Amino acid sequence: MKRIDLRSDTVTRPTPAMRRAMSRAAVGDDVFGEDPTVRRLEALAAEKVGKEAALFVPSGTMGNLLAVMVHGAGGGEALLGDRCHIRVSEAGGFARVAGSPAWPLATDRFGRLDPGEIAQAIHGGNVHLANTRLLCLENTHNFCGGTCLAPEDTAAIIRPARERGLAVHLDGARIFNAATALGVSPQRLAAPFDSVMFCLSKGLCAPAGSLLCGSKALVAEARALRKMLGGGMRQIGVLAACGIIALTEMTKRLAEDHANARELAENLAELPGIAIDMATVQTNMVILDYRGPGGRGLRWLQGALAKRGVLALCRPPIGPLRPMLRLVTHRDVGRRDVLRALGIARAVIKG
Repeated sequence: MKRIDLRSDTVTRPTPAMRRAMSRAAVGDDVFGEDPTVRRLEALAAEKVGKEAALFVPSGTMGNLLAVMVHGAGGGEALLGDRCHIRVSEAGGFARVAGSPAWPLATDRFGRLDPGEIAQAIHGGNVHLANTRLLCLENTHNFCGGTCLAPEDTAAIIRPARERGLAVHLDGARIFNAATALGVSPQRLAAPFDSVMFCLSKGLCAPAGSLLCGSKALVAEARALRKMLGGGMRQIGVLAACGIIALTEMTKRLAEDHANARELAENLAELPGIAIDMATVQTNMVILDYRGPGGRGLRWLQGALAKRGVLALCRPPIGPLRPMLRLVTHRDVGRRDVLRALGIARAVIKG
């Protein structure tokens, strides 16, 4: 029986077209700037988000780290949401590697920060404090369940940072999901930011890789830092070829994932013991809590589903993050799989 893997959209496999493109890709030494397929991908990526240049990096974590290193040079402080991926799930690289202390700010259930709190947190000119140099936002917001920041949200949130001369970076790992859900272009979502990182290896199905986009000067500095971190990858046109297909073809089908997630959430919410904040089901993620009879909770539900072939991600409480079970729809999970997963969930919970 086929497993239904809803742990993450990172489990997607490259499409047949990607596999063909890998075998035919023109390659060169990318550290020397000689890989033509990488150059095509970087130009396409910059165009997609309306920036001057882009840098192909192994992962979103590295892309975000490079942005923090460039913007926070010299130990400048970064303002981050207390539930953002950079702070929670990137191994503390902003502090340990970039040397940038972080000032966490409260995140609401939709992934938004309070502009007033941002204004109060900005400081400089005090010998006791690190100068605030950077504000980071996230769109879609992973730990808020794939919620989207609309352009008007972004404008209000970053205003105090701009007024005080801060750089602003977007962790846009799933920016194309946000653009699809909001019905706006990725260029519009990226426009207010000095730098934007997005991933190819999630819902866009490429096997690896992310892009850091910004000005030519920012990308040149990030390229040197990528080499320092061991991110120079030589003949990587075989991966970049998949990225080109991801950006030209796979962005067009994300609405299907969103529809499947909505159907999954609406039906799961009807089951006894399950609680879902439906207002946060905006893209391809479903976050739920479960309290069943006899003290049964999320770990029990995760295990019971797994025994029947439905895989979900269970997260314990971490700081401000409540415990939850996450299900993520993607290309390798069609509507038929969603319906089968729902049938298994009903059988497990109603027992």
